Amino acid sequence: MATIALVDDDRDILAFIATTLESEGYQVVAYPDGPAALNGFKTVQPDLAILDIRMPQMDGVELLRRLRQKSDVPVIFLTGRQEETDELLGLRIGADDFIRKPFSQRVLVERVRTLLRRFRSAEAFAERETSDNVMERGYLCLDRERHTCTWKGNRVVLTVTEFRLLETLATRPGVIKSRDALMDAAYEDQVYVDDRTIDSHIKRLRKKFRMADETFDMIETLYGVGYRFRES
Repeated sequence: MATIALVDDDRDILAFIATTLESEGYQVVAYPDGPAALNGFKTVQPDLAILDIRMPQMDGVELLRRLRQKSDVPVIFLTGRQEETDELLGLRIGADDFIRKPFSQRVLVERVRTLLRRFRSAEAFAERETSDNVMERGYLCLDRERHTCTWKGNRVVLTVTEFRLLETLATRPGVIKSRDALMDAAYEDQVYVDDRTIDSHIKRLRKKFRMADETFDMIETLYGVGYRFRES
């Protein structure tokens, strides 16, 4: 079973989530704050992380920002606020999903299962041929089995959602993908995701590639229609 990291300064929340997930067979590693989590991640690499946004010392946003410098582990944010601010900021820096407090055990378990399925574990891909696992489009190389991405030989760390969006666009270069189609590809188990969510992910994708290559311009916007991956 997958290992899940929990980071929250509320001991009651930690105990509730840990008990719920352990009852489903998951291995749980709990941390009371961001610094402890970063230190723990050096020795225990989780398959998924659940982070509270509002924490002392280091909030969830800063923790995720540092985590994304080294890892593409799927991340669920916990938030007690009803405004969009936390969600939009979290999406921009690489969160994959949100759970609003208070939440039920059933919602928690289903969100975890959904995100782990989307991450495409190595076990699931082991049954496929290697040739099916690697997609090359010019300088772009996507390894579905290892969930890695390179551009001109340079590693580009992507979240689960970013990887799925890029894979969808690059599968058929030149073909326009509407926001609805991209939502279905990235959030196939979700009921609804706002258009701005896709725009935020695309913006972050471009930023990551331009850090590796400032001339990167392969993802085109067709205003009012959607996006496409340019033909080489």
